[in-house]
Amino acid sequence: MPVTLYEEASDRKRIGSKAICMQRETLEIWARLGVGERVAERGVQWRVGRTYARGRLLFEIRLPDHEDHFPPFVNISQSEVEELLQRRAVQLEVVVRHGHRFAGLRQDASGIDADFETPEGRVTARHAYLVGTDGAHSGVRHALGVPFPGYTFDDRFLICDIRADLPFTSQRHFHFDPPWNPGRQVLIHPQPDGIWRVDWQVAPDTDAEAERVNGGLDRRIRQVVPPGVAYELVWMTGYRFSQRIVGQMRVGRAFLAGDAAHVMSPFGARGLNSGVADAENLAWKLAAVLRGSAPDSVLASYESERGLAARNNLAATDATMRFLAPHGPLRKAWRRAVLAMAPRSSWFRARVNSGRLAEPARYGASMLVREGPSTPELPQHGSVAPDVPLPDGGRLREVLGDEWVVIAPRRADGAVVIGGGTVYGDDRAWLVRPDGYIADSAPLTSVEALHPPFDG
Repeated sequence: MPVTLYEEASDRKRIGSKAICMQRETLEIWARLGVGERVAERGVQWRVGRTYARGRLLFEIRLPDHEDHFPPFVNISQSEVEELLQRRAVQLEVVVRHGHRFAGLRQDASGIDADFETPEGRVTARHAYLVGTDGAHSGVRHALGVPFPGYTFDDRFLICDIRADLPFTSQRHFHFDPPWNPGRQVLIHPQPDGIWRVDWQVAPDTDAEAERVNGGLDRRIRQVVPPGVAYELVWMTGYRFSQRIVGQMRVGRAFLAGDAAHVMSPFGARGLNSGVADAENLAWKLAAVLRGSAPDSVLASYESERGLAARNNLAATDATMRFLAPHGPLRKAWRRAVLAMAPRSSWFRARVNSGRLAEPARYGASMLVREGPSTPELPQHGSVAPDVPLPDGGRLREVLGDEWVVIAPRRADGAVVIGGGTVYGDDRAWLVRPDGYIADSAPLTSVEALHPPFDG
């Protein structure tokens, strides 16, 4: 399927870590593209999350051991992953055009014309569809006239990548109201190559460059990196987080995905992971329509599925930010009470909100997801298909991605055999979409009823 990628920059430069925390399902998507193993090998697998209040350890969480191929999360710079993806895109014969700044669009019933400013002048390219993945200040979104309602937090965040030899290489540390950043928070995450990502919540008028010059930044870093331990400042930036979402993710033949459609605070690692899921969800549907194996109406499910996922993510991150930066005396008093009681009460510990970690979305019933059995022990329709080892070697997720697949515990007409005794049970067959989501299931005696909803 011919694909052209337009980049405004004349070439790709690695600028800071940006997003770093990639969940298992994102690694599976990268694996389907051929880079998942590399990302997992390079990334840091953190297992322990420690939460502190005013310098005192509140509690510690340990991510459970897993039998899945990929760990629950790995930390790796978004910039490094983008480099891997671009090299892989070229191998897959995606046309990459650098130095193309989007300038406008026009569309009709048969296609869409996109204008770009280049060093050689303005050019126009015609395609069947256009997907705007051009970030929070999306030119595509502006050209479509799609509003981006929401709000921006008052406090700024100072973010640094710091290379240093620290003793807790597989741990995430979150500090509420530490003595060295009173009234605000600090988050510390490990990255590959001895680099640490540190996020300081700071006052609205904090000037990052001024802090670098006047020694304020060094004093902040020295609260994380002990005296006598050398460090290198690799990257620094400062900005405010916003919570925003478009009212529509599709206008005719143009679509919005990732930060162009929704932005949220990073606590919980929902931004990048949800953007990747947007791209996966839309890509297989566009491919099916362009190949003639699905009607154009299937594209409406992109907005219904990913729009709901974005709203759920925004609700989660909004709750986190209300706890991290409470407004008003009641919310501030509630947070003080929660943090004070958390060390001795599991009920209060459960209400300490430093970011609910991202999980894959679950989609509701639609033309692509049928109502399923309510048996809680079985996988639910509209959820990601759990990975299992295959009897003849390999694993289930390795056979997903190119087309719809029927899986069954034993031999059945056209099905991939997964064997008995798995989470899928021993008496049902399952229909899995190209993006790895369960669309339908049926008793083994009715396996012939499982097929893509637009077949026939």
